[in-house]
Amino acid sequence: MISRPSRPSRLSRPSRVPRTVKGLSLVSLFNDFASEMVYPLLPAFVTRGLGGGPLVLGLLDGAAELTSSVVKLISGRLADRPGWRRPLILWGYATAVLVRPLISIANSAWQVVGFRVIDRLGKGLRTPARDALIAEVTPPPIRGRAFGFHRGADHFGAVLGSLAAWFLLRRGADVRSVIGWSALPGVVAVVVLAVVLRRVGSQESGVGDNESPVTSHQSPPASDDSGDSRLATGDSFWPPVLALTALTLFRLPETLLILRLQDCGVAVAAVPLVWAGLHVVRSISSYPGGRLSDRVGPRRVVASGGLLFAMTAFALGAALGPAEAIGLFLVLGLVAGLTESGERTVVARLAPARTGRGFGSYHALIGTTALPAGLAFGALYQSGSGRMALWVSGAGMLLAVILWLIVSPADEEHPSS
Repeated sequence: MISRPSRPSRLSRPSRVPRTVKGLSLVSLFNDFASEMVYPLLPAFVTRGLGGGPLVLGLLDGAAELTSSVVKLISGRLADRPGWRRPLILWGYATAVLVRPLISIANSAWQVVGFRVIDRLGKGLRTPARDALIAEVTPPPIRGRAFGFHRGADHFGAVLGSLAAWFLLRRGADVRSVIGWSALPGVVAVVVLAVVLRRVGSQESGVGDNESPVTSHQSPPASDDSGDSRLATGDSFWPPVLALTALTLFRLPETLLILRLQDCGVAVAAVPLVWAGLHVVRSISSYPGGRLSDRVGPRRVVASGGLLFAMTAFALGAALGPAEAIGLFLVLGLVAGLTESGERTVVARLAPARTGRGFGSYHALIGTTALPAGLAFGALYQSGSGRMALWVSGAGMLLAVILWLIVSPADEEHPSS
């Protein structure tokens, strides 16, 4: 009698987020704690403290992300070389920790732009290597939830940072001193990172305890969900990645969204609290969004996030009071929960063999669009109105979603745990 091959039981399918991912998530939590003590205060700091305008705010976001994108293109290639991922991640976080508090001593809007650019240079160094490491140590069927777990921790750190900034402002601290205090959680992030990367190095040497070595999921076989194992620069890679870029291009920069809140009557002192609320929504929705991506596929989840942004942008363009504007602003947190893990899952699938280069190319394209988008929306906001900028953003997002649905890879079915 010929026995049939047994199907793997549900219990044998991977379900737990790897320890390395949890460690990197803790690092991101503390780093975003530091970052978000600073970021939501920049619109008021630049426009009211240093005399800048909406155009400078658009340049602030755009120039920083453009610098980050160029560095990501290079660091993504380096991340695929043996022994490079850990130094790239470490120096990327360390650069941000050293430079970010220096914004507190800026005497002009252009100095803020310069410090912000150097801060984002650190992000460019670490991001492709970190995302490639997460993809490498995580089995493909649960990559959505792994990225969702990481993004959730990242956004929770933003909650803590925003609340800390709000608390210090309520206690009478000025904006400069709050920015200076951001050094403390940044140092904690680097210390935790050193411990995490040391453990990863031990696993690579065969000394790890409960987790498979970090190389166990590198270069998956052809039968894996990752698809073509060639270099991620072919016809199958660029169309969906360019569509993801379009989805980012039409998102109104967050500094301008914060400015819109202020235009609707939200007090500057309340902005860190509202920003914390946004990241509460992002943090809570990130892991469920990653699980949803694993179940129904990232294509549909990313499209849903784009549609939600478009509808919210149209609504934010209407005449609103402070409470209504805050409510809609918080809805935008669901967009990140729906899209971030799905986008990274798509990139990991499209670039299975040289994942660092794939993530570097993806993040570089995303960042490259930030400068023209920031300048365009900043100029539109300044010469026209916040309402016009939001409506153009919403209309462009609808077109980008259509493009994404046309060129994105079909969702693949995975047995969910």
